[in-house]
Amino acid sequence: MSTSFASGRLYTILGENGAGKSSLLRVIAGLATASSGSVQVFGASPRESLNRTGYMAHASMLYEEMTALENLRYFAGLYGIADEPRMEASLAAVGLDPELERRVAEYSQGMRQRASLARAMVHDPEVLLLDEPFSNLDTAASRDVVALLARLKRSKTILVVTHQPALLESIHDEVLVLSQGRIATQGPAMSAFAKRSDAIGVRT
Repeated sequence: MSTSFASGRLYTILGENGAGKSSLLRVIAGLATASSGSVQVFGASPRESLNRTGYMAHASMLYEEMTALENLRYFAGLYGIADEPRMEASLAAVGLDPELERRVAEYSQGMRQRASLARAMVHDPEVLLLDEPFSNLDTAASRDVVALLARLKRSKTILVVTHQPALLESIHDEVLVLSQGRIATQGPAMSAFAKRSDAIGVRT
């Protein structure tokens, strides 16, 4: 089955453990290669579109000896970004104090999740790939992330792998269910979806 993911929409990705959810995000992010089929991001290969994609892995992918702001300085630098206010705004958007001098090693798991999301957003990507963004977040923090995603999806394509789909019921546009590395079902609102310009194309 082939599918496309359009700009301005949020997709919830579900499936059993081992169904291929995280693998799908990694392939779209250009961090893994599909064993069959193909993926295009804005008409190019995922690795040619790295600057247009933000990826939040299940692991934080942060340097523990650094503060959150120091982490963002490093990752922003990889994209040629030296805009300190942008980095501070990314942290503030996820509810972290940019001036906090505590090292990531001393963060709670929920704070690590927030910092990891800020890292994925710091270069203002057009595609945002989030693997279990609500893990270790309390109810209030989860609501804050949902509100943030609702704002971000106006101008981005957002794919969210989660075991907590109820959190996204009010803002997601489509649900995909994966099984054994393939898309088993996808919906709803297919007619509205077809009218949007496609950001990502997947052929399995």
